[in-house]
Amino acid sequence: MIVTVTMNPAIDKTVEINTLERGGLNRIKTAVYDAGGKGVNVSKTIKELGGKTLATGFLGGNAGRTIDNILDGLGIETDFVWVDGETRTNTKVFEENGMLTELNEHGCVVPLEKINELMAKLEKLAGEDVLFVLSGSIPAGVSKDIYGEITKMAHSKGAAVLLDADGELFRNSIGAIPDIIKPNRVELEEYVGMDDGADDKELLKIADDFVKKGIKTVAVSMGGDGAIILHDGIRVKCPVLNVKAHSTVGAGDAMVAALAYAWENKLSHEETVKMCMAVSAGAVTTIGTKPPSRELVDELMKQVIIENI
Repeated sequence: MIVTVTMNPAIDKTVEINTLERGGLNRIKTAVYDAGGKGVNVSKTIKELGGKTLATGFLGGNAGRTIDNILDGLGIETDFVWVDGETRTNTKVFEENGMLTELNEHGCVVPLEKINELMAKLEKLAGEDVLFVLSGSIPAGVSKDIYGEITKMAHSKGAAVLLDADGELFRNSIGAIPDIIKPNRVELEEYVGMDDGADDKELLKIADDFVKKGIKTVAVSMGGDGAIILHDGIRVKCPVLNVKAHSTVGAGDAMVAALAYAWENKLSHEETVKMCMAVSAGAVTTIGTKPPSRELVDELMKQVIIENI
């Protein structure tokens, strides 16, 4: 069972314009609205792959009801904790030259009793053969230790954890030894304090250190440079697939979805790696945060090149 935990969901509004004119009038060519937030995106992608999830976290107001209704319409099971206030709307401005500008709201303030309600819900769900996907930002009122607390609770019940977070959230959670992590290059550089950037050899060393601490799978996404994946004792690098990119929005969430789907379906190392690369490549071909089709993913999996490192 896969449980996606989205502390700070959002309505994702993706607009396309010719060129962003700061301080001037910008005419929108297209606008697409999606149920968003990193964990929500993971649930949508797993559904498209043919899997099932339970989506939980915090929702509030009309935007929250919209997200819940969209997920229900997609056939995705939900069990959110409802809070006062309005779930945020994030606006992504996509220019024809490929430039992306994101305008993200803060979201609701979550009181302690609602945090405790969610923790109690997760504890009831925890058990063997359960994977918690903890991804994205947290709203005001929630401690930056929350992902570490959930990881410890999950492990005490025999459940596994996939972590996709950055900054302080990542640093505060890594000590609890999540089972799977998916940092990107920038997040790892920030974690180790490398202001001048890290090359592949340095990224591999950082990933190896995580494995030595007990993390079973480390997938480092590197944008146009592909990905480094350590899984089941195997270390590989995969170049990015040649696809017609529309937007990089959601590519990281797609790789998280692939890792969770592979865990749930006990895919082999090779299948896991190919799934990660194909789903993330497929995601950049779609508009907004819409997941790629399973048909496209299957086709792209045939094109993945795996290089042992």
